[in-house]
Amino acid sequence: MSLREKYHIPENAVITIAGTVGVGKSTMTQALADALGFQTSFEQVDNNPYLDRFYDDFEKWSFHLQIYFLAERFKEQKRIFEMGGGFIQDRSIYEDTGIFAKMHAEKGTMDPVDYKMYTELFDAMVMTPYFPHPHLLIYLEGSIEDIIDRIDRRGRTMELETPHSYWEEMHERYVTWIEEFDACPVLRLNINDYDLMDKPNAIEEIVKKVSIQINR
Repeated sequence: MSLREKYHIPENAVITIAGTVGVGKSTMTQALADALGFQTSFEQVDNNPYLDRFYDDFEKWSFHLQIYFLAERFKEQKRIFEMGGGFIQDRSIYEDTGIFAKMHAEKGTMDPVDYKMYTELFDAMVMTPYFPHPHLLIYLEGSIEDIIDRIDRRGRTMELETPHSYWEEMHERYVTWIEEFDACPVLRLNINDYDLMDKPNAIEEIVKKVSIQINR
């Protein structure tokens, strides 16, 4: 018997993994998909035409980047549900507006008019009963020290060149965001309790917690 059957996870479930950079979203996405026999939906970074420009000049490219993410995530979420679900999704559509766009608007690196238009577009496209929301959002959380350590160990050039103060602010914003998030049910997991790199067998305990949340 598969873990999906054992814990009564619906075969059409859509589960989204959320959390700041460095918490292990991609690892969790793949491990959970393998455990449940689901497909994966990973964030496409390599083909993003704005990401490098954005890191060079936040003010000039923040709006373009957020519109790009909104369009791509909207299309992907529609595709997942049109295929009948059974997906684990790396990063949610909700984080862009609740964290990234909001941060740039408050810091002055996104024009207020652009931010207003972006949030109105997001609300019209996403925050509506006609848009399919995930059955569950798994939020990966941990201390800022552990997260920065993971970023350093991962060694991505763009991330290593980003000041630690940026990751610290991002961490604080995620903490605030998840407390207010209510678009779908949430399961919070601490990265030190469920470190799948060191303890791959922890995946069954995670599946058990997923089952409790989804079958409430």
